[in-house]
Amino acid sequence: MIYGALEAGGTKMVCAIGTEDGEILEQCSIPTRIPEETIPPIIDFFKSKDIAALGIASFGPLCLDKNDPQYGHITTTPKPGWKDYDLVGTMKNALNVPIGFDTDVNGSLLGEVTYGDSKGLSDVVYITIGTGIGGGVMSNGKLLHGMLHPELGHMLLRPHPDDKYTGRCPFHHNCMEGMAAGPAIEDRWGQSGKELAGREEVWRLEAYYIGQAIVNIILTLSPKRIILGGGVMHQLQLMDMIRDEVAKQMNGYLETSELKDLSSYIVTASLNDDQGIMGCIRLAQLATEQ
Repeated sequence: MIYGALEAGGTKMVCAIGTEDGEILEQCSIPTRIPEETIPPIIDFFKSKDIAALGIASFGPLCLDKNDPQYGHITTTPKPGWKDYDLVGTMKNALNVPIGFDTDVNGSLLGEVTYGDSKGLSDVVYITIGTGIGGGVMSNGKLLHGMLHPELGHMLLRPHPDDKYTGRCPFHHNCMEGMAAGPAIEDRWGQSGKELAGREEVWRLEAYYIGQAIVNIILTLSPKRIILGGGVMHQLQLMDMIRDEVAKQMNGYLETSELKDLSSYIVTASLNDDQGIMGCIRLAQLATEQ
């Protein structure tokens, strides 16, 4: 069977079709504008593909509770035109196929645990660090939703003693996104991350915040692996710095086999930036099983 995949991002919508083994057969990218301009070409793409189901991993916040009348809606986003938008209902009415639906970062997580180096693990956290910061959680083999869905990027962090930056997030200031997302780096230092690649002090400070967040995650969720993705993580020097910070801030409190080898416990995404689309393929498969 052929499955449809829609990775719905705030900047672009990636549409693809693929097979159950995760092979991507065709894909295209559509800029994310207002729904009236964005959705019609997406529908046209999938209508001609004879898909068995569609998996959608979307920017949010989202309503993921199937018992809620708002299920399938993008809820309180500030993105113009998308607040309270019924994404699932619109696509279902147009395509008349089963639809799987989750957050964009849960889609990436699902791709990694289905097709990537973390295949078979049941307790994994995926964090994407880019223009924003989001986190997906799998616990006991199931994607965690709870009241809404995890918002790991907005956990509050303790500022570094030497960091006078007060944070970019308009809601929380010194949350992970406010202190460590790409725009915060540029705001703090006056240059983009790419321009700052050779400045070790930039990435030591970044590692401090990411490492602190990871320690919080380890102590609350006890995952068996943590995967880091997103544009900021293209700074390859960051990984060892982050692992060093995790060890330093954990301060020997926990001793497990995973934490003894942080190089295989805190890892980068393994699917060449296709993990989101591949996760959508898996969401589509799961939708046919419900």
